[in-house]
Amino acid sequence: MWIRAALLLLLLPAAAHAETRPMAPDPTVLHDLAPTGTLRAAINLGNPVLAQGGPDGPAGVSVDLARALAARLGVPVAFITYPGAGAVSGSAGSGTWDICFLAIDPKRAEGISFTEPYVLIAGSYLVPDASPLRSPEAVDRDGVRVSVGRGSAYDLFLTRALTHAALVRAPTSAEAVTAFARDGLEVAAGVHQPLAAYAAAHPEVRLLPGHFMEIPQAMGLPVGRAAGAAYLAAFIAQAKRDGLVRRGLEASGQDPELAAP
Repeated sequence: MWIRAALLLLLLPAAAHAETRPMAPDPTVLHDLAPTGTLRAAINLGNPVLAQGGPDGPAGVSVDLARALAARLGVPVAFITYPGAGAVSGSAGSGTWDICFLAIDPKRAEGISFTEPYVLIAGSYLVPDASPLRSPEAVDRDGVRVSVGRGSAYDLFLTRALTHAALVRAPTSAEAVTAFARDGLEVAAGVHQPLAAYAAAHPEVRLLPGHFMEIPQAMGLPVGRAAGAAYLAAFIAQAKRDGLVRRGLEASGQDPELAAP
């Protein structure tokens, strides 16, 4: 009996390794996700929750996911950084990247196939401390100018949602906050975390309570790559189950509770 038990113990590590070893993907999947032989990942540095720039290259949960996917595919990874989401979505189909990390939006879905979300972020409003505006619902009125990053998820959403307030578009989300402060605009819209950090450092402004939208962040690839889209969907589902998303958020100083269920 003890001999049999010892043999089982010896075999267990090998069996566990076999279970976790990534299987070689179908050639069609490789063609869809890494047609050049390298997985080219578009990284949006305009959303600091998902990616952060640094002297050694980009970091953050998006970068961790791209590396993990490349390892599973058995190919190298290259990061192509962009200053804002609009620049990423605007280059879909150009052949410059294979996967991206963006908020799901119906307009973007015309050119990008999205997975289920891996992170859920709130969209918030920033106003001057003396502003009469007290709730997100109060923003949509005549004479209110809302500063947004061009092509961002909240730009696309607010374009559809606001009927009275006017959108003032800046090249990036960070520049939208700068324009809000510089030009005396009534509101800045953006991702909750960087706006909250700005408000904490600038007592002359405040966040409105609540949020105007939930921003579901997902992985995506250009439309028309069905095999790659199915593989990517399974990959992100596994990354959420295995805790990779939560660990990536925490390692980059973000709240792991932002991970989508």
